[in-house]
Amino acid sequence: MSTNPAQAAPPDGSGGGLPDARQLRMILTAVSIALMAVIASVAGLIVAQTQMAVEFDASQDTVLWIINIYTLALAALLLPLGAIGDRVGRKPMLIAGLAVFGVASIAGAVAPTAELMLVARLASGVGAAMIMPITLAVITSTFPEEQRGKAIGVWTGVAGGGGVLGMFLSAFLTDVADWRWLFALPVALVVVALALTLKSVPNSHERSAHAFDTVGALASTVAVVGLIFVLQEGPEGGWTEPLTLISLAVGLIAAVGFVFWELHRRDAALLDVRLFRERGLSGGSITLVVVFGVQAGTQVVLFPFLQAVLGWSGLLSAAALMPLAIGIMTSANVAPKMAVRIGPRSTMAVGIALTGVSLALMAQFVSVDGGYLSILPGIILMGIGLGLSMVPSTEALTRSLPQEKQGVASALNDVTREFGTALGVAMLGAILTAGYRNAIDDRLDGIPQGTADTARDGIANAVEASGSAGPHAQDLVHAAQQSYIDGWQQSMWAGVAVMAVLLVYIALRGPKNATPAPASDEAEDTETVAAL
Repeated sequence: MSTNPAQAAPPDGSGGGLPDARQLRMILTAVSIALMAVIASVAGLIVAQTQMAVEFDASQDTVLWIINIYTLALAALLLPLGAIGDRVGRKPMLIAGLAVFGVASIAGAVAPTAELMLVARLASGVGAAMIMPITLAVITSTFPEEQRGKAIGVWTGVAGGGGVLGMFLSAFLTDVADWRWLFALPVALVVVALALTLKSVPNSHERSAHAFDTVGALASTVAVVGLIFVLQEGPEGGWTEPLTLISLAVGLIAAVGFVFWELHRRDAALLDVRLFRERGLSGGSITLVVVFGVQAGTQVVLFPFLQAVLGWSGLLSAAALMPLAIGIMTSANVAPKMAVRIGPRSTMAVGIALTGVSLALMAQFVSVDGGYLSILPGIILMGIGLGLSMVPSTEALTRSLPQEKQGVASALNDVTREFGTALGVAMLGAILTAGYRNAIDDRLDGIPQGTADTARDGIANAVEASGSAGPHAQDLVHAAQQSYIDGWQQSMWAGVAVMAVLLVYIALRGPKNATPAPASDEAEDTETVAAL
């Protein structure tokens, strides 16, 4: 791997000076909108599962793959495409990614069959993998060091809160129009991002004397596909099914092979794995895996609570998550200033601690009678904690790799997020499901056997089956609601335990606290990103 900064092309791609403050704002706007298109599409189709199943006459398994194949392609291709972007130029890669993503989104909007929808979503994932690492790489390779923290804060706020905002807008479009209008949002964002990119985003790239690490790219792709597939398929297909176990074995073998190959390649490696010895890279990566896992897992268990326990609509349920998005975006803007004053490790520790406390609050005070207000303080506090922990973690990770490898650094940052998301959904979802089933078994006395068996499958099934429970209908609904609360509490306390372990790790092995920057640098930061 080339580590000589002099080999990297200058940010403006022409050998000239750095962009001025106005252009920096335009650059940040362009990459934030491009990122928003990708993030919004991750969760967009979740709200349209029922409509897709009916229109395509598709099974639930097929519908889930329409949703998951996007994330799978995105996660698998982030690292190799980020590295290719470093070589061919970040601006051309971003433009190409936006074009692929936009065309694939239009194809998804008009897809007549489930099979063609799967192809369109796969292509969207490829386009997203071209876009996502480049957006952060453009920031880290273009912004001066004293302004980079604020810009990364904006990027992190969009990455953390954009999914919630996208889900809300998707639910709104589904309610007021048709589920196919979900694709109008990413297409509109792509058009705006493409126009801004062509006008304002400078080009930068790596000049390396070494050939591209094709073996490492293939090994990393196989490893990510295998491991993410296990986390997506395990909860539905079964953790001990042959396909799940084979995927796990392939993923682990490819991951080990990737590490040994990269150690062998050394200077020509796709990713120098020896850098994980550094506190910034290891601490930032682990923190991002955990906090994104907690965020995604909490959202997954929260939706059935709002819809099946409280009886809210999809749109109202999505709106209920807006305080989380607002908290992330607000605290992500504060985190860079806080990191300057008390250091990145201390800022990460505060964010991790607040996230742990938020999970404890939601575990302790959630109730059917208390409804949404019983968990609202926890949701707000979680948003604040996530934003404070994400920003310094992202900056610590990207700083650990040299300037000319920022596409790889950004891709690694994104892979940790996607892997954490899949892991959090699988773990918290499995704990909640097991807790629900164990709890409801003791509350089904007097319920007809067939109805009781259906109720064990999940709270939505129990509510649906209550119509055939006769005089026990209300008892069945109450039993299912209370059992879901029991499972919810177990999943939240598990999250608290994970956050406690992470807090101890960061306190001992987190990135070192840096020397505070001069006050004038902070003022310049504020001027540059004030428009956002």
